[in-house]
Amino acid sequence: MRTSIVVPLLNERERLPRLIDHLRSLLANGNGEVIPVDGGSDDGSAQLLSSAGFQVIAAERGRARQMNAGAAVATGDCLLFLHADTRLPQGALEKIEKAVSGGNCWGRFDLRICGGSLWFPLIATLINWRSRVSGIATGDQAIFVRRDAFERLGGFPEQPLMEDIELSKRLLQLSRPACIRAPAETSGRRWQRYGVLRTVLLMWRLRFDYWRGISADSLARRYE
Repeated sequence: MRTSIVVPLLNERERLPRLIDHLRSLLANGNGEVIPVDGGSDDGSAQLLSSAGFQVIAAERGRARQMNAGAAVATGDCLLFLHADTRLPQGALEKIEKAVSGGNCWGRFDLRICGGSLWFPLIATLINWRSRVSGIATGDQAIFVRRDAFERLGGFPEQPLMEDIELSKRLLQLSRPACIRAPAETSGRRWQRYGVLRTVLLMWRLRFDYWRGISADSLARRYE
């Protein structure tokens, strides 16, 4: 099975050297392709990726639009959506192939948050528990989905926030997610920049408001 790794980008030059090394290691250990999708970076991100040998796709800014653009040119049987600051465990592509061959048309990885806060292990544990119980995955958990299922649902809804939540809800109509326990590691920069407690409370409030019907556009303005 061939896996297409779609990576939405926007001004990630500082993190690209490590990301490039990680992407190369994924390709070395599995049958896949990498599709970086740039949303209009002005820091040279696209040029750096091109010089490293990756074919960069340009798309209108917005994570959902960028991921849909990458999926549209992908050739793999399975689509993996990877954030630029997330690193997958060893043998990730093999784990995905095993997961989707077992009857689940989609899935995600458990999460580990990297950084200096003592709160991060607890936050990651709660995210993983919530995801396992609800069947809802976040983008930081590296969502993967069979191409035919993704296309049947029309891809990510092109909304500015909660596109991962909405896609998960739609995918649940097809199957429960495969939950890979080997964790994907994501940066804790967002929590550290704005404060751990403040960020957690904000995300809980946004998810609750989305659940009760507040539009993603309104929530995105509050998030920004």
